[in-house]
Amino acid sequence: MGQLLVEGGEPARNLARAVEQIAQAATEKCDLVLLPETLDFAWTHPSALYEAQPIPGPFSDQLCQAAVEHGIYVCAGLTERAADGRNYNAAILINPQGEIIIKYHKINLLSVEQPFYAVGQTLNVVDTPLGKIGVNICADNYIDGLAIGHTLARMGAEFIIAPSSWTVDYSITEEHDPYQEKWVRPFSILAKLYNVVVVGTTSVGYIVGGPYEGKKRGLLPGSRCQWHSSSGNIQ
Repeated sequence: MGQLLVEGGEPARNLARAVEQIAQAATEKCDLVLLPETLDFAWTHPSALYEAQPIPGPFSDQLCQAAVEHGIYVCAGLTERAADGRNYNAAILINPQGEIIIKYHKINLLSVEQPFYAVGQTLNVVDTPLGKIGVNICADNYIDGLAIGHTLARMGAEFIIAPSSWTVDYSITEEHDPYQEKWVRPFSILAKLYNVVVVGTTSVGYIVGGPYEGKKRGLLPGSRCQWHSSSGNIQ
C-alpha cells in the first residue's frame, strides 16, 4: 500500500513520487503496489478538466515503465481523457511486463465530482499469478455503492483493490477515526461475506483547488491505509 503526497495540479511531481513508491515497494519484495486515486492532478482539481491525458498515454506510460523496471504489479488512479473528449476518474492495473490488464472508470461518483468526471459503465476482474483481482475506486466502496464490490466478488475476485482519496475536514485528527462507518464497515461486509481481501490506499496532503479546497486527504500526521480480510484488518 503506497501512500504518497499528491499536490493539486502538479502531475510531474506527483508521478515522480509514484515512481519512487514503486521502486520502494520492489525493494521491500512486494508483488503489487497500490497507489492513490487521481494521483496525477489530485481528486477534483480543476486543471484536470483541460490537461488530462489518454490511457495509454504519457502519464500511464511512466507507471508502466516503472512496473517493468522493478518487476512488480502496479495499481494506480489517474484522470483519463477519453477519445470522446470526456474525462474519467480511472484506475489501471499494470502487470510486471508493463501491460495494462485492467482499466476501470469510477461508477459511484460523489455529487461534487460529477462536473469533473463521467460515470463509468463496466466492471472487470483479471486472473493473475497472485489470484483473481478486481479494481474499483474509493467511494465505490461506500455503503450506497457496495453493489459494485458485491459484483466484483461474485465475478470471482479474490482481491478487490481500490485507489482512494479519503477527504476529511482540516480539523480532524487521528483520534477522531472518521473512517469507521465509511470504510471499516463496508470493507468488512465484503470481506466476511465472500472471503475476499479488500485493500484501499489514500493520498495525503491538503487540498488546493476544487470543491473541497482547504480540506485534507488522509489523516495527518500518521495517515492510514485499510486492508480487510475475512479474518480481520490491518490499518
